[in-house]
Amino acid sequence: DADAEIPGAPGAPLDVQCLDANKDYVIVSWKQPAVDGGNPILGYFIDRCEVGTTHWTQCNETPVKFARFPVTGLIEGRSYIFRVRAVNKAGISLPSRVSEPVAALDPSDRARLRSHPSAPWTGQIIVTEEEPAEGVVPGPPTDLQVIEATKNYVVLSWKPPGQRGHEGIMYFVEKCVAGTEDWQRVNTEIPVKSPRFAVFDLAEGKSYCFRVRCCNSAGIGEPSEATEATVVDDKLDIPKAPGRIMPTRNTDTSVVVTWTEPPDAKELVGYYIESSVVGSGHWEPCNNNPVKGTRFICHGLVTGEKYIFRVRAVNAAGLSEFSQDSEPIEVQAAIGGGWLHGVCPELSGKAGGLTDCTTSWEGMHESSQPIFDTDALLKCNAKFDRDTLPSSSDKLGSTGDDNTREMVKDGVISALQKVAAKQASKSRPGELLTLQKGTQKKDRAAPSPPYDIMVLESVRDSMALGWKQPKVTGGTEITGYYVNYREVVDGVPGKWMEANIKAISERAYRIQNLKENMVYQFQVAAANLAGVGTPSLPSKPFKCEEWTIAVPGPPHDVTCMEVRKDSLVLLWKEPVYTGRSPIAGYYVDMKETEAKEEHWRSVNEKPLQNKYLKIGGLKEGVSYVFRVRATNQAGVGKPSDVTEPVIAETRPGTKEVVVDVDDNGVISLNFECDQMSPNSKFVWSKNYEPIEDDSRLNIDTKGGKSKATFKDLGEDDLGVYSCVVTDTDGVSSSLTIDEEEMKRLLALSHERKFPTVPLASELAVEILEKGEVRFWLQAEKLSGNAKANFVFNDKEIFNGEKYKMKVDQKTGLVEMIMDKLEDKDEGTYTFQLQDGKATNQSSLVLIGDVFKKLQDEADFQRKEWHRKQGPHFVDKLGWEVTDDCNVMLKCKVANIKKETHIVWYKDDREIMVDEEHDFKDGVCTLLISEFSKKDAGTYEVILKDDRGKDTSELKLMETAFADLMNEVCRRIALSATDLKIQSTAEGIRLYSYVTYYVEDLRVGWVHNDTQIKFTDRVKTGVTGEQIWLQINEPTPQDKGKYTMELFDGKTGHKKTVDLSGQAFDEAFAEFQRLK
Repeated sequence: DADAEIPGAPGAPLDVQCLDANKDYVIVSWKQPAVDGGNPILGYFIDRCEVGTTHWTQCNETPVKFARFPVTGLIEGRSYIFRVRAVNKAGISLPSRVSEPVAALDPSDRARLRSHPSAPWTGQIIVTEEEPAEGVVPGPPTDLQVIEATKNYVVLSWKPPGQRGHEGIMYFVEKCVAGTEDWQRVNTEIPVKSPRFAVFDLAEGKSYCFRVRCCNSAGIGEPSEATEATVVDDKLDIPKAPGRIMPTRNTDTSVVVTWTEPPDAKELVGYYIESSVVGSGHWEPCNNNPVKGTRFICHGLVTGEKYIFRVRAVNAAGLSEFSQDSEPIEVQAAIGGGWLHGVCPELSGKAGGLTDCTTSWEGMHESSQPIFDTDALLKCNAKFDRDTLPSSSDKLGSTGDDNTREMVKDGVISALQKVAAKQASKSRPGELLTLQKGTQKKDRAAPSPPYDIMVLESVRDSMALGWKQPKVTGGTEITGYYVNYREVVDGVPGKWMEANIKAISERAYRIQNLKENMVYQFQVAAANLAGVGTPSLPSKPFKCEEWTIAVPGPPHDVTCMEVRKDSLVLLWKEPVYTGRSPIAGYYVDMKETEAKEEHWRSVNEKPLQNKYLKIGGLKEGVSYVFRVRATNQAGVGKPSDVTEPVIAETRPGTKEVVVDVDDNGVISLNFECDQMSPNSKFVWSKNYEPIEDDSRLNIDTKGGKSKATFKDLGEDDLGVYSCVVTDTDGVSSSLTIDEEEMKRLLALSHERKFPTVPLASELAVEILEKGEVRFWLQAEKLSGNAKANFVFNDKEIFNGEKYKMKVDQKTGLVEMIMDKLEDKDEGTYTFQLQDGKATNQSSLVLIGDVFKKLQDEADFQRKEWHRKQGPHFVDKLGWEVTDDCNVMLKCKVANIKKETHIVWYKDDREIMVDEEHDFKDGVCTLLISEFSKKDAGTYEVILKDDRGKDTSELKLMETAFADLMNEVCRRIALSATDLKIQSTAEGIRLYSYVTYYVEDLRVGWVHNDTQIKFTDRVKTGVTGEQIWLQINEPTPQDKGKYTMELFDGKTGHKKTVDLSGQAFDEAFAEFQRLK
């Protein structure tokens, strides 16, 4: 503990110990010194000395930062001592005190030596000669694992193989870079004897695998299974700084300092505390060895001076940063004496110096936060002389006299000062504490007694109690509870004794060191900033005995929250006694307050896994009570205490938690309260567990509004979020974020963070009447400040000769018109919109066939527009067959005037000029009579005047001519008259007339359904418009039905006459006469 020889050098390391010693290996551990000399410690040197010599050997060439180090290369059977020196940039510290001697032996040999007497015994030794056994190559080691890894070394551990022969074995260690099979032997020359090995000289940050082989005189065995890849880095992080440093008055030369453990702390060795006179800038250590608790009494302070304190945590990886400085405190004796803070000179045997406390201390109480965790009940192991405490000789069932109340108040006044200081530091820094001034505000009063004390668990020497919060809190929140107990022998109560000296924060407490099978009574008093209230009535007697029932004990702390006209949320805490198997769930029962016991009914059919339930379907204005039962494999346990009656009502002014997404896309939960007292606080919970991890949420409270902001809303944030306002009449609300709601909020957040201009239609293109190309889109709405950028192939284009651009904020229409679409205009067109913070864009790709088609359409439309500026055809030249079977060529024209020439051509030869027309829009015709093959050719009509000309052409050749002739023939066939009978000097003639005959109309005749084969006697022909069949020298065989068939090229047309009977006889008689 001496000062360093070199100014600025650190103090000597502490508590050097030897761990895990083996044949040639030991781990040396130590604690960092309290004083670093004003410069950070760079590392440590470890020295060893063989017992019986004075020669010290340095074990490591470079300083190691980790406060543990494996020392190898020891000689089996020899004993060693170790020491450690610290290094900073100023120099090297004095050596630490030496460790206890440790022998380099196999652990089993060391245990054997301990169990045998130190003096050897003598006796006869018989030596025989045998053939040596054949050597056996050992098998592979087992259970190889990395037991420690730092930046400087990796420590391996394994078990010897089962197959090893009759001789001792040694080991070779091999390594390879992870992902390769390039195995290298680490101890190339000398095998190690211990099943432990420290591998040095590894590359920091790289991953390695390791394996071990056994060897003996028979050879080297197969390798063990390789380890998983291990990264060369410190696995143990330096702890974070402790929090909430709280000094409290103790004596006129000492101060009690408390703090909270750093988050995520691992393998903490303890804490160093430093003090500084306010304004001096000079810090002094308060302890020279790390303290393990979160409370320490700093002695040797100057009465009347103001001090500040700071704390840092220690583990093997190093020392944390210093905590924030505490609030200044003046060194004065605490009101009511200092012993109640845990300073017990008559017990500790120390008068001054650095003294620690054995009492278990916990954090401050939040009585109006019923959702806080009480899974770990408070435990008190302090051994105070209870006989010296105030007592009461009340009979069983009495309420206790004033002495009892004074005893409780006196016993807790100092603890209340600490609670009050803690509250003040959280809410109004700098404000003097009420209790320190010895006065209390007029609007505050001590709370009323707690009630309904029940036993939550009982074992042979301890009992866990639970109780209900006082109905009257006294205008400020409950800061803690004090429990008294007394023995009851044959119905006669004994003296009251204190179960706890410091106020406990939860409504559950375990009293230790009770007597088995003794009957006890209990009472509880609540405290707030105004003082300690009247103790409760003594509980009914309870026997301290081991509970052996298989089912769970009762849940406790059953609380109603978020009471509305048709629902509420019920919370509870799990039983302290779980029975003989784990708790499988909970059943919630309810009934109307005035209903009889048999009207209890279960709310849920299947056991609940959560310790909360939202109960719906309540009747407005009706009072209800609730209870909870736990179940395990053995069955359902005893129900909890019944809740206080709760009326289903939504009170005026009730507000709910509201989720909000602001203009920057930030998602937050918001709750307001206009019923707050000066000491009220907003307490946020997730799934009705306090939110202690601030990595997901930022909570900000200002006045009567509190906001919980999500840092990055994701699946880890799904759950029920509730907010309770303490020190109010049950102001609370909750909101559930499930997966669907999360997706909605994230989508809305993205929209707010990157708002878009909503589009009624995407970018489109159309061809205008004159062949112009119009690009356009329409937004649902635009403000007067909206603007658009027009981009072609990633380059912005601007309004000018080629592009005509327009943004109509009223209609949301954005358009761009191009006069002509040229080859160089092929590509991608984009309209970019910006309206305040909102943006959007829409693109249209015009390339390849799509662009070519659009370009052709635009060219056609442009030509059409120019064509229609002069005389032009509305309907192009076409044909029709008239009822007279003539062909009429016609076309519909427009924008004609008297001066317009209408000229007809056939095969480029002018055939007609129409100069006598008086119509502007009408039909021009050309009639072709008795159309035949000679009329085939190309017909053309030209319209022309001073405004321009237009041409329409009709080709009547080949297929087009055949189609027209088919129609002409069809019309001629349809014009045929019925067949008539005529007698001539040569015989009998059958005939029909058509409008006119053309060669393309094919004619056939049928007699009695048989095609007629024409001869000189029977023949057919056409004379003018007459088609006939001549039967010369008719005979009776010529009687029958005759059919004329006309075929127009597609369809047949028939005319029939009956030449038999009287018709034949008359015709034949006329033939004979004319003959």
